[in-house]
Amino acid sequence: MNSNFELLDYAIFVCYALLILGVGLWVSRDKKGHEKNAEDYFLAGKSLPWWAIGASLIAANISAEQFIGMSGSGFALGLAIASYEWMAALTLLIVGKYFLPIFIEKGLYTIPEFVEKRFSNNLKTILAVFWIALYVFVNLTSVLYLGALALETIMGIPMVYGVMGLALFAAAYSLYGGLSAVAWTDVIQVIFLVLGGLFTTYLALNTVSGGEGFMAGMKTVYNAAPDRFAMILEKSNPEYVNLPGIGVLVGGMWVANLYYWGFNQYIIQRTLAAKSLKESQKGILMAAFLKLIIPLIVVIPGIAAYVMVNDPDILARLGEAGLKNLPTAQQADKAYPWLLQFLPSGLKGVAFAALAAAIVSSLASMLNSTSTIFTMDIYKEYINKNASDKATVNTGRISAAIALIIACIMAPLLGGIDQAFQFIQEYTGVVSPGILAVFLLGLFWKKTTNRAAIIGALSSIPIAMYFKVAPKGWSSSPFFVNVPWLDQMGYTAMLTGLIIVIFSLLQNKGADDKKGIPLSRQFFKTSPEFNIGSFVVMLILVALYAVFWK
Repeated sequence: MNSNFELLDYAIFVCYALLILGVGLWVSRDKKGHEKNAEDYFLAGKSLPWWAIGASLIAANISAEQFIGMSGSGFALGLAIASYEWMAALTLLIVGKYFLPIFIEKGLYTIPEFVEKRFSNNLKTILAVFWIALYVFVNLTSVLYLGALALETIMGIPMVYGVMGLALFAAAYSLYGGLSAVAWTDVIQVIFLVLGGLFTTYLALNTVSGGEGFMAGMKTVYNAAPDRFAMILEKSNPEYVNLPGIGVLVGGMWVANLYYWGFNQYIIQRTLAAKSLKESQKGILMAAFLKLIIPLIVVIPGIAAYVMVNDPDILARLGEAGLKNLPTAQQADKAYPWLLQFLPSGLKGVAFAALAAAIVSSLASMLNSTSTIFTMDIYKEYINKNASDKATVNTGRISAAIALIIACIMAPLLGGIDQAFQFIQEYTGVVSPGILAVFLLGLFWKKTTNRAAIIGALSSIPIAMYFKVAPKGWSSSPFFVNVPWLDQMGYTAMLTGLIIVIFSLLQNKGADDKKGIPLSRQFFKTSPEFNIGSFVVMLILVALYAVFWK
């Protein structure tokens, strides 16, 4: 164990762990005379108030990939990575205004279920498989890896034991209690998350300024590394490939944000569990506000760490401890764990509890949503159509446990990746553009057909891989341009959307009865009124993207 962790720090962390487990198990208990049913387990009995939804959205979102990965990106490229957070705030408003009324009115358990109501069971199954694979092999795996990396860096716990410990902690209450346990413990997790993050930010800036406080530290960091505060990167910047200039504002990052906040099961599931639409929308507003301040606790520490490791005077003041596990350009994700070792006793325990809260809450959320999709869209559809509530809930618990075991096996294999936040975004970006195109056209264009949506969803993967792989071997061809991966996401979404439009028009051409688009018409007849303004906004965004086409 790392000797920098003192008895008070261990005591604070143990109290945090016992509090989370205690609350999680208490809210998970079966009420007298009532056995937990599917709605209780997967949607918390549709009883969540707005403040629990807002807190749970942030707790599910802010994980090791933000604390560790985004701080690492702050170390490597600077404040520009905060574009994800600030654009997410605007995206949440769009989701709350235009998407949530439809999802809640349809009484959905899962996002694939929306696909079934709008298109077909076949497309629902395809997307359900996409999501399960993405959650298990990218999201769960990377969060476990980053969390274990933090434990290894801060406390000297070997990677394998760190992975197992985090997995068991998340499983202890989430597998039994379902979304109710996850959401209510998230309220506590967010308090630790924000307080611990602010402590670390203050300490880093105070250290950089030589003990002169927060504002002096901000001025010192800005003067020492003004390039780290550029929001729009030039092509000459080596990190342009990760954040491609103006394309960030009008291109692929919209794909990432709209997909993540609007059509991502482990995010949107909280809003589906609200008491009412109004409660859900107020929760969205709370989450949007919190997203505005998140860069302060996950990006600024990374920039401060960059200044510290490149200033010999500061390193000299830190002494021998400052040279341990030093973050580098090749190992930027060590920045946040490296900072934690300089917190005083007690605060170090709080900050570490915040990091654990971010990791465990996201793990619990992903597990619950993975099991929800598998149980409701695969098990009840193909394995046991008449499953009882007891069988459904047990299947949810078993499937979550299996997903966690697979992720535990895969997590140590990620060793050696740099800027894990970018890794997660990049590989999620192989799947998300096609899904986004299917959903947006399904929501806003009545003539979108099931066959065209299936063709588009399946074609989006090879299109995305074409942009990702082809430039390495065929960059001399004008059709194989080497473009940043965020731009690749934008291109993939646009091309997938074009394919869906073309095949929909071909299928509808000459149709004089309901055979062309029966599911579309049935869906729109029972849906809330669609606001044409939102469709116009998306057209404007596409037009802007076309203007800046590389």
